[in-house]
Amino acid sequence: MENPVIDLKGLTKCYGSLKAVDNLNLKIGKGEIFGLLGPNGAGKTTTILMMLGLTEPTSGKALVCGIDATTHPIPVKRKVGYMPDSVGFYDSMTALENLVYTGKLNGIPDAEARRRALDLMELIGLGDAAHKRTSVFSRGMKQRLGLGEVLIKRPEVIILDEPTLGIDPAGVKDFLALIRQLSREQGLTVLLSSHHLHQVQMVCDRVGIFAGGKMQMEGDIQKLSQNLFADESFSVSITLKDPLPASWEHMAGLGNITGVQQFRIAENLVQIACSSDATPDIVRFFVGGGLDIMGVQKREFGLDEIYQKYFENNLTENNANEKSRGIFQRYLRKK
Repeated sequence: MENPVIDLKGLTKCYGSLKAVDNLNLKIGKGEIFGLLGPNGAGKTTTILMMLGLTEPTSGKALVCGIDATTHPIPVKRKVGYMPDSVGFYDSMTALENLVYTGKLNGIPDAEARRRALDLMELIGLGDAAHKRTSVFSRGMKQRLGLGEVLIKRPEVIILDEPTLGIDPAGVKDFLALIRQLSREQGLTVLLSSHHLHQVQMVCDRVGIFAGGKMQMEGDIQKLSQNLFADESFSVSITLKDPLPASWEHMAGLGNITGVQQFRIAENLVQIACSSDATPDIVRFFVGGGLDIMGVQKREFGLDEIYQKYFENNLTENNANEKSRGIFQRYLRKK
């Protein structure tokens, strides 16, 4: 990737003997929405703090917009908007007053700050609540206003740490749609840290699975699916009008379709595992064989399955390693 907006090179953070972040390498391009996905305690927030120059790495570099966040944290903060998982406001002030105040703190003249704040209130869907005190705002409204505070200085990058925490499902959907709209229309680069899989899948172009301070794997959903599920990254179920005869003469041809790995027949239902999306060829195959198709259901493995599969594999490997170590230690004791 040429000229990444975010470029983390061997980023490491130790607290004594604990490695909170371990040799993290990551590049994120302009206008991209990247999801940093992992359980609580994985090291996501520590990574963000290093990117903002709020804590120094033990080793490695965090370059944001080409600027080293450790040696030049102030220029980085001018280009980056950060929204933590819990945002706070002056409850005695209105939403508009909070935004204007934030703008002035960022060096924006009063008149310009007010103009930007009014525009942002409409953009984030709080135009009707501009003159209400934030003490009466719901959690979802406060998150929207928090996004307005992030955007008022017109950053090139926005970093969102668990931005949908505590918001109802409808509010989450609207909030994520707004993030995607801003990224596409304004070319904003977005790093979204979360442990909510479905939400990350809804909005992100690429995701990284982060655990134990390490980036375990990263890519788009299709790439991750193919890496983990290998020959079964797609599944197609065909429902036929009538049960398929066991002696159907064309059956052998199904296995010759590019991408088809294996199939199973249960009366009028045919379930097919594929390494690539072969749905159109499969449908043509059955129609060409003179069979009536009543339904086609295609399934791609989503982030839920990817995440679960990764940690299942990891747990199995760890258990195997533990068992091997136990056998070896017992052997040494006998010696």
